[in-house]
Amino acid sequence: MLNQNIRDDLKEAMKAKDDVRVQTLRGALAAFTNELVAKMKKPTDALTDDEMIVVLKRLAKQRQDSIEQFTAGGRPELAEKEAKELTYIKAYIPAGASKEEIEKVARAKKEEMNVDKAGIGKLMGAVMKEFAGRADGSDVKEVVTKLFD
Repeated sequence: MLNQNIRDDLKEAMKAKDDVRVQTLRGALAAFTNELVAKMKKPTDALTDDEMIVVLKRLAKQRQDSIEQFTAGGRPELAEKEAKELTYIKAYIPAGASKEEIEKVARAKKEEMNVDKAGIGKLMGAVMKEFAGRADGSDVKEVVTKLFD
């Protein structure tokens, strides 16, 4: 489903002659193929939507890191291009869990596991497992560390 949406959007971007979007979507499709090969599957096989979302999140993180590097290096034109690519990639990533949702789960897990500040890593792992990729790791870290302040 997600793969087909990206392919359809790629066709539209080609017709519209939107070069940045075409390059971004082609890069995402290539990343899907690379993921298949890395998992010892045939390139003609298909990833599940969840696996594609993991790949898209990885691509988004790469773009975010590039934006920071280009901005720090005084290359705003390259940072702007990466920001455009990031918006195109984020359009396919479903919204993650809010900090309020993360806090509810983190408080419940803290009580359930009866952890103190030394067990913060275990608590973070349990919360991340609970959300199964729907929560951003930096948000989870922020919420969990606030619980122990």
